[in-house]
Amino acid sequence: MMLAVIDTNVLVSAFWSKNGNPAKILDLVLTGKLKPCFDHRILIEYRTVLTRPRFEFSSSEADAVLQIIEEMGYSVVPEPLNISFIDEADKKFYEVAKFCNAKLITGNMKHFPEDTDILTPADFLNTL
Repeated sequence: MMLAVIDTNVLVSAFWSKNGNPAKILDLVLTGKLKPCFDHRILIEYRTVLTRPRFEFSSSEADAVLQIIEEMGYSVVPEPLNISFIDEADKKFYEVAKFCNAKLITGNMKHFPEDTDILTPADFLNTL
């Protein structure tokens, strides 16, 4: 089973558009074909963002998805990496991905260092 770290922007996009590539990635998680890796910081960000009133996502749907991610995923405590990021809030995703030797799926490639294990949703789906 492939391991992946899913950036919050991919989750948000999956909620917005049920037919896009991010939704296909979420479906892989929900059907057990993709094992998400996360740490407590990522879960906090997922919950905080998915429950923002401006998004108007169903709280029961968000809770169900987050529960599945927690139950089916791989929870870790990664080693901190000594590299700087444009947006330090993105560093946790990279730290977890490196710790798990997992792919990092993001819609914001420019926020991360150049790394062949960092992919857009479309590129990730093309590698399957």
